[in-house]
Amino acid sequence: MSLNIRQIHSVFVGEVGGADLRRPMDASTVQSMVKALDEHAVLVFRGQSLDPGQQLAVARQLGPLYVGLRKVHKQVHRFKQEEVSDISNVTEDGGIADPDSLKMYTMLANQLWHSDGSFQANTARYSTLHSVVNPPGGSATEFADERAAYDALPAELKVLLGNLRAEHFCLTSRLWLGYDRYTEEDRKILPSVEWPVVRTHPGSGRKTLYIGSHATRIVNMHLAQGRLLLTELLERATQREFVYRHDWQVGDFLIWDNRCTLHRGLRYDLTQRRELRRVSTFDMDLPVENAA
Repeated sequence: MSLNIRQIHSVFVGEVGGADLRRPMDASTVQSMVKALDEHAVLVFRGQSLDPGQQLAVARQLGPLYVGLRKVHKQVHRFKQEEVSDISNVTEDGGIADPDSLKMYTMLANQLWHSDGSFQANTARYSTLHSVVNPPGGSATEFADERAAYDALPAELKVLLGNLRAEHFCLTSRLWLGYDRYTEEDRKILPSVEWPVVRTHPGSGRKTLYIGSHATRIVNMHLAQGRLLLTELLERATQREFVYRHDWQVGDFLIWDNRCTLHRGLRYDLTQRRELRRVSTFDMDLPVENAA
């Protein structure tokens, strides 16, 4: 399968034409896809019809599969495959989730800018997201290129960031939204981790910001000052010139690189059924800054 890619944003995002992801990819195609992700960070495939097993097969060719917050959120799973994340407002019996349920809080947390898995030492590298049911009023997801955002930072801010590190914690976004039903045992399952605020993307060699809603503080900085700095960086990183908005159509299939992008779902009518399926892979290539 050859990749016919057209860049659809001024700084990133490639739309791939003529691909059928139900067909296995040979080694050359996988290599071309990785190279395209290094360049574009987000790839868009239209008109795909994949069942969960086929989506797993696509992701598995890009790396070992990642489970994420399943260790903490011990919810009943709608899919037999543990690695398939149910990005929906649908319960196991097919109804719409209660607004005060953990499932709905999780969906709402997805509306904050984040990078999948930044709260783990073994983070997510790629995520794949497949649209299965789109609500009548539509829905959208935005992506931000953190390489271009870093490039645009003032020189003095780049110097300030220097060797700063941020602490990332898996429950930060849920706690901020008001979900307070986690036990002490829940909070200890995935301990917080530290990452450089600026990293080097292994595939492109470009500097990139690594922030988002899981980042709770700057290490060794006054708490308030550190959080204000993280807020400023997020504002700079998500300016319109760095952001691509994807308006979902059923059959859309997106792959993105969590090491150099942020993403968030946009608000939609939560009383209407919406189903996306996500499968992610582990990042097996840590940035050089973390080699030690």
